Amino acid sequence: MWNPDDYLERLYSETKPALSFSGKPEEWAGWREALKKQFIAALGGFPERPAQLDPVLLERAEYEEYIRERVELTTYDQLRMPVYVLIPKRGEKPFPAVIACHGHGYGSKQIVGLNPDGTDQEGGPGQYKGFAVELVRRGFLVIVPEILGFGDRRLREDAGKPANENSCFRISVNLLMMGKTMAGHRVYETMRAVDYAVSRADAAKDRIGCMGISGGGLVAAFTAVLDERIRATVVSCYTNTFKDSIMAMRHCVDNYIPGILDLAEMPDLIGLIAPRPLMIEAGKYDRIFPYGGVLKAFARLEQIYGAANARHRLDSDFFEGGHEIGGGKAYGWLSSMLSVP
Repeated sequence: MWNPDDYLERLYSETKPALSFSGKPEEWAGWREALKKQFIAALGGFPERPAQLDPVLLERAEYEEYIRERVELTTYDQLRMPVYVLIPKRGEKPFPAVIACHGHGYGSKQIVGLNPDGTDQEGGPGQYKGFAVELVRRGFLVIVPEILGFGDRRLREDAGKPANENSCFRISVNLLMMGKTMAGHRVYETMRAVDYAVSRADAAKDRIGCMGISGGGLVAAFTAVLDERIRATVVSCYTNTFKDSIMAMRHCVDNYIPGILDLAEMPDLIGLIAPRPLMIEAGKYDRIFPYGGVLKAFARLEQIYGAANARHRLDSDFFEGGHEIGGGKAYGWLSSMLSVP
């Protein structure tokens, strides 16, 4: 046979991740620290010193239930990122905060109730269901980064293309050629969004959560792994095994981290969030992060959380739907974890 199918299957079966968790509770703490360190290196590393945030308020709009601001921040030296900040009009300050990470589409506007041109949405929220707006309506201060490669952060050459097109490919391959990754850049920039949340007087520094879907689920999960300030995390429509998802079909190149399987499979990486609270949300009919892989990954997460004596902090919502926000349990769960009245 000239087809490489069997060859790839054999390569995967022969790859033995060096830091796959043994399942022994007495080895959990040491395993966690070792894998976190190697994971940062696989992502391409982070700057030794963070740049000054230098936040600048760009715009402000008022709605009946909340205020929407757009603020520009410095993430890496000479790289700026806009974020939307949704601030509840009711409730007591400081508010619990959630970093909300969008997936592929036209960027942060898609989850804060705006069309690509900045006008208010009228035709319904789509697969992401305006989840940042749903969060602010439940009393969270919500920070929505414009993730690198999407929306207003596309390359200049892509600025005139349809709003749903992105710059993921060329940014990703440029970073790969320099020993960096798109995943690493997106995670680090989301950590800078946490820095910004901590700097705001109206955000509760000890009650910060994160929620992301699809590619934003990758960002939410891996940011929570590496930033202990994130107290509770919802990962929607991403948790799986690499084998059953991004290795089983065509996905955007921004999902791939060179050599990651030499360290661990996806559920071991997400399991590094333990012992902090984690909810896995998944549609049973999701075609690009298939349900069978979700179940394998969740079983592994149960093992890791059990070893960390934190099984009660792992929850799930496997809903009747596809590649979309569910929300049936996630909002209430975040409210409970972050003590929203």
